[in-house]
Amino acid sequence: MCGREIDFIRAALTEDWAVPLGPDCDAFEHELEEFVGQNKRVATLMSGTAAVHLALIGCGVGAGDEVLVQSFTFCASSHPVTYLGATPVFVDSELDSWNMDPVLLEEAIKDRIAKTGKKPKAIIPVALYGMPYQIDRIMEIADRYGIPVIEDGAEGFGSNYNGQALGTFGRYGVLSFNGNKMITTSGGGALICPDEESWREIMWYATQARESYPYYQHEAIGYNYRMSNICAGIGRGQMTVLAEHIAHHKHVQALYEELLREVKGITMHCNPGPEYDSNFWLCTATLDPELQVKGQENAYRQVVTGAVGGAAGVTHATSTAVTDCQPNDNVEAMRMALDAAGIESRPLWKPMHKQPVYRNNPAYTNGVSESLFATGICLPAGPWVTDEQVRYIVDTIKSSLL
Repeated sequence: MCGREIDFIRAALTEDWAVPLGPDCDAFEHELEEFVGQNKRVATLMSGTAAVHLALIGCGVGAGDEVLVQSFTFCASSHPVTYLGATPVFVDSELDSWNMDPVLLEEAIKDRIAKTGKKPKAIIPVALYGMPYQIDRIMEIADRYGIPVIEDGAEGFGSNYNGQALGTFGRYGVLSFNGNKMITTSGGGALICPDEESWREIMWYATQARESYPYYQHEAIGYNYRMSNICAGIGRGQMTVLAEHIAHHKHVQALYEELLREVKGITMHCNPGPEYDSNFWLCTATLDPELQVKGQENAYRQVVTGAVGGAAGVTHATSTAVTDCQPNDNVEAMRMALDAAGIESRPLWKPMHKQPVYRNNPAYTNGVSESLFATGICLPAGPWVTDEQVRYIVDTIKSSLL
């Protein structure tokens, strides 16, 4: 937080705008529109998940439909598909960006048409850890088959591909302002819409789908998804430091790359080429499977009793320390070593096609996301991570190696 948030909150309270709708919501939307460019309209919402849900509705997704979703991602990319009675069909990643593989994407489209007799209703690529996807190839395939693209840029606010903001290539673009994102509204998100008409339709659904009568008349199912004016005020304060946050994340990434360059068996995930401009929301690395870490023999010996990483919320207790798809022992040993040194790290996202809740869903895989999940780790990269702390983290990593 930069301090300006308090000024905006105080103004909102003074103006009695503590509810959804209000001048700060309008102003925040316009500031976001100016930032992403491309003459888009932006709807501010209560979460990035709500934005995915409404984008699917905007694409006409309903019960019995299929949606092609990147498998290597957080569950918020796929869960809203199931809210609508539709089926997520998972597509694996390519090695350069770690995001949706265009070759597998087209294979999946052809196969779903052959098997079901109809096209998938939407495609959802994800900017994993802020890294852009191969959006030019994805859009070419999507346009050729006439399938709308919903860009899940929840982790990619401030990332660009060929100089254009993520979320502005497809029909809709999803942003997140959760507490751990590039900027926060404490909790919140936004949907980048193609034009005024689609924006109005999205906001109508986000405001309980009310008809224009002097009483409450509903002819469609709507949702309570609007962002509050106070949260928008926080977002406006955060927008004043967005450029600093992005620059800092990139600086931290560059420092990790420099300090770990000569460490054998550890590889930082970097921009694959000049067209990629990641915000490096999280800095991620992979550990060679042959790398030996102190305490590796103790990996997965104890059952985890709570959520790993940050304010992750309530979890169910489990009776086993292992699953059929998990990070390698050396990755878990490194996580435990960092944790013992007061450093929070975590594994990469577990692929959705390996999640028990989606065990029966169609999936088009090549082994990339499972391999990355087995070998990858996320390192601290927030706005308050100092150069000294990065050096401490790297020194701890080095001292943990055998």
